[in-house]
Amino acid sequence: MAKNTQEQQGRKVTASDVAQRAGVSKWTVSRAFTEGASISPKALERVRRAAEELGYRPNLLARSLTTRRTNIVGLVVDELGNPNLATILDEITRQLQQKGYMAMLLNITSEQSYRAAMSLADQFQVDGLIFLGTILSDELLQLARNISDIPLIVLYRNSDNPDIHVVSTDGYRAGQEIAALMAAQGYERIGYMAGPPAETNHLRRLDGFREGLAERGKALDLILGAEHYQREQGYQSLLRYLDTTPREVRIAALFCENDILAIGALEALKVRGEEGRMAIVGFDDIDQAASPCYELTTYRQPLQTLVSEAIRRLTTVEPPSRYLAPGALVLRRSHLRG
Repeated sequence: MAKNTQEQQGRKVTASDVAQRAGVSKWTVSRAFTEGASISPKALERVRRAAEELGYRPNLLARSLTTRRTNIVGLVVDELGNPNLATILDEITRQLQQKGYMAMLLNITSEQSYRAAMSLADQFQVDGLIFLGTILSDELLQLARNISDIPLIVLYRNSDNPDIHVVSTDGYRAGQEIAALMAAQGYERIGYMAGPPAETNHLRRLDGFREGLAERGKALDLILGAEHYQREQGYQSLLRYLDTTPREVRIAALFCENDILAIGALEALKVRGEEGRMAIVGFDDIDQAASPCYELTTYRQPLQTLVSEAIRRLTTVEPPSRYLAPGALVLRRSHLRG
């Protein structure tokens, strides 16, 4: 169909133009492009047909003045260097756009930056905040709560705060499943590599792992620490252990809190000529985990399910609650020795 005269003249098509073409009121046009609004099927069809003929697109900014909703969702992150974040952002932005939302990425890497980020979120009147695995300090949560009454959702992490929705993989259950896997292999000396303490306490993976081992008559013999979820941290942490611990008393298996740390641990084993002497298991199932270089056994999080549930809570009026979904063990070769 040829472009309409208004487009050819460079004038933007308005809701009034659509209303005139469809033979309805301007408010009927507005209802036709508002999800859940009351409008008859016949009127909706006339408006949509007229809009297509004229090349009309609704002005979301103008609509927000009427609906008091901006359809902007703040995505709060503090670990942009984590390769798993790219996969999460791809999925969450895709699902948000399908629902008619626009994402605002808020990068918080220090106390100063998260104050600025929360101020921007307030000024742009976001419809909700989703924290993507973010460390939820008391001050950060207080700043978020100071924004008008919007849903606060933490994705991929737990929180005991009663004002925030929790949408995460069941880390406790995951830890138990990995404990069962290692026990089935007959490993006697078993360790855990933890990330930042504030994160580890909320993930529950360590709790489930320790108690899963205890249920099978085994103990958690070692906890290695990493200050950040970075490959280099996992590499240096295990390297120090290998260099200071005689081979005959070293752990036989190590569960790392995420795949990035696990990959660093595998690289430390390779550098010291210890490949295959220690079983390694990760968590997340990032793309690199399947590489022939690593063949990392890991625990896959149900990404699409978690993101869908987080977005659902943006539009549903309900008190904050906890949603924990089961993941799945992905067996490759790194959990085997020799």
